[in-house]
Amino acid sequence: MKNKSVKKILASVLALSVIGVSALAFAGCQKADTSNDSKVKITNVSYDPTRELYESYNKAFAKHWKEKTGQEVEVTQSHGGSGKQALEVANGLEADVVTLALEYDVNAVRDAGLIEDGWVSEFDNDSSPYTSTIVFLVRKGNPKNIKDWDDLVKSGVGVITPNPKTSGGARWNYLAAWAYADKKYNGDESKIEDFVKKLYKNVLVLDSGARGATTSFVENGQGDVLLAWENEAYLSLKDYPNDYEIITPSISILAQPSVAVVDSVVDDRGTRKVATEYLQYLYSDEAQKIAAENYYRPYNKDILKQYSNVFDLDINLVTIKDFGGWDNAQKTHFADGGVFDKIYEGK
Repeated sequence: MKNKSVKKILASVLALSVIGVSALAFAGCQKADTSNDSKVKITNVSYDPTRELYESYNKAFAKHWKEKTGQEVEVTQSHGGSGKQALEVANGLEADVVTLALEYDVNAVRDAGLIEDGWVSEFDNDSSPYTSTIVFLVRKGNPKNIKDWDDLVKSGVGVITPNPKTSGGARWNYLAAWAYADKKYNGDESKIEDFVKKLYKNVLVLDSGARGATTSFVENGQGDVLLAWENEAYLSLKDYPNDYEIITPSISILAQPSVAVVDSVVDDRGTRKVATEYLQYLYSDEAQKIAAENYYRPYNKDILKQYSNVFDLDINLVTIKDFGGWDNAQKTHFADGGVFDKIYEGK
């Protein structure tokens, strides 16, 4: 009788232990959720020239989120060369969202296992809520008479552009120059390479990011022409209206910055709802106008037309598809031992 009681007690203890372990395991599988907290914090890891854009947008989003949910949101920003930023996130820099200069850099975070496949289809326009292009910024009066890409390979012209190994904007710059040479030489690879090599022989300094290149040209007075994001060029005009001019080349490229939720981080921190809304709201009319006011081209065509006095809507733009997509462009031009290394190391 005594043994039976002991056995019953042991069985009950064992059952409770199993239930407890199962409950812990179940709880461990549950995704955290901060939606009931009074305040939530998220981090947006972005590239160099978006500082002003997100300074404005974050205020608008905080108001939107508060009105929608009653919850306060604080957004922390991180900026740098896009390729470098992607590497930082892949190596452990905690980001709820990334808003980088190009699809390839977001894919680098995906390849580290932090973003799920299919991210490019999560939001409209291949998860690109605004676009830009590459223009030339020259000093007032255009003393070197720079009109097109041909002028950048002339002797005595100092060019400022960031490093394609670390900067997404620099890769857009490079590909825009390549597209011009491709048309000029009817696809003759040796002549195209020679043209781009001559251009990089004229590059005075390769900064790590687009904002650093702007500083070299605008604040440090280096070079005769800056290859710049359109929005960066306009910001320089805004800050120094009597010192610079923008030159639109005959051929440029449609630059599509990409945005994505960092799935592993938001599920761990319980911020998926707010992070997803943060990127989705970039497509709202309010946010599209904020993008335009910060000299990014809105995805919304109706809003873009409202800013036709700012943007040249007739510019001849190639796209990354003309280079076989970003994976092919990266492998061919920017990977170690690729065309850029060959051109720059031999300059």
